[in-house]
Amino acid sequence: MARSGLAGAARVARWADAALGPGRAGATADGKATLSPATAERAAGELDLTAAQVRAEWDTARLAGLIEVHGDRARPGWRLRAWDRDDSAVLRGWVALFDAWSLACPEPDGHEAAAVAEVVSAMPQVLSFLQLSAGPVPVDQLLDLLQQRVTELRTERCEVPYGPRPQEPEAEPEPAPAPAPEPAQGQAQEPPPAALAPLLDWALRALGAVGALTYGEGQATLTPLGSWAVWVKLEQICVAAQSPAGNIEQAAEDMLRGCAQLRPNAARAEYRAWLAARPVGSAITELLGAARGEDALLRGLAFEALRVVGAPAEPEVRAVLDEPALRPYALLWLAEHDGVDPEDAHEVLTREEATWLWVDTAAAVADHGEAPMLVRHLESALQPTVPALLDEVRAVGHPRTVQVLVALAAAHPDPALAKAVRRAAFQVHTGGS
Repeated sequence: MARSGLAGAARVARWADAALGPGRAGATADGKATLSPATAERAAGELDLTAAQVRAEWDTARLAGLIEVHGDRARPGWRLRAWDRDDSAVLRGWVALFDAWSLACPEPDGHEAAAVAEVVSAMPQVLSFLQLSAGPVPVDQLLDLLQQRVTELRTERCEVPYGPRPQEPEAEPEPAPAPAPEPAQGQAQEPPPAALAPLLDWALRALGAVGALTYGEGQATLTPLGSWAVWVKLEQICVAAQSPAGNIEQAAEDMLRGCAQLRPNAARAEYRAWLAARPVGSAITELLGAARGEDALLRGLAFEALRVVGAPAEPEVRAVLDEPALRPYALLWLAEHDGVDPEDAHEVLTREEATWLWVDTAAAVADHGEAPMLVRHLESALQPTVPALLDEVRAVGHPRTVQVLVALAAAHPDPALAKAVRRAAFQVHTGGS
């Protein structure tokens, strides 16, 4: 369903990739990602569509992350690059469109922006109700639910009238019908259904336009794709609420430290909970920031967490290939992301990169592990002999080389080998060979 619903947008995005790339004519006329009339007509002629259809698919492609617009230039998003080989990229693209349903269709005229915002904020509860109902739900029932939720939102903001009541007139008024009861203290007044009905109609039509539900004959029903998306979001809320080790509110660096002593499966559960509680873009930025720090253990754990993130992290991981401290980790991550067996992924590293990674891992063990672990780490080196390893370790120029060699010399039970390692550490420290 996602591929079918986004097929037109993907087609326009591929056309834009070929026709509007660097050095070619600009995509937009106003620098605001709006397709220029000339470009829309050109695309319509080449794709056998109308200009209106091209504009609609262009907007859909932008919301789904298939196209990224920078100034007057368009470039393909990572989802378009992964479209044919990665189903998760397709689903994430559709979820991005689903999340942006209120932008996919303009709201009706004549409504205050605050009222529109309230309805947008209330719709997740309406969608959850549709998902749990697992079938058609009358619109009148959804309107009641929307009215209750908007009232709750207003109550949370304490929108209660304050100040003195108007003075009663001195003359005795004519008998009048009893006034409606005042809302209780702290309880906002319910919005009238007549004011919400047009906005609910707009919301349901917009969600229908993106493929999340069907709407007609006075009832609405989630599509299988819409039901799946709502279920995933409910599941994310539950995962975030059940953070196993309680690190969900911590910054990335503190969260990773909290996961350092967990078993792999428990750590991955903690990563999932932490990621579910924040936007994926900022989470990736935080994790890479932690990886750039001095603690080598956090560097490795950050990339383990990025493995849980998966495909959305690919552009950012690829962007750090030029950073020597992160390059080996990024190369392994990208190899595994492309389907290489984790046991064979090390083959993508050069000898120098593998040696640098060995030193970085040894630094993590020296800082956080025990002496026997560091001795065992010596056995994982690519070099067949200790002298060969020491020669290459000195050559790669890792900033922690001296500390690693000193720790290894102190931990190793063989006095002759320990002496050779200490000599190597001294030579690195003094700049000798």
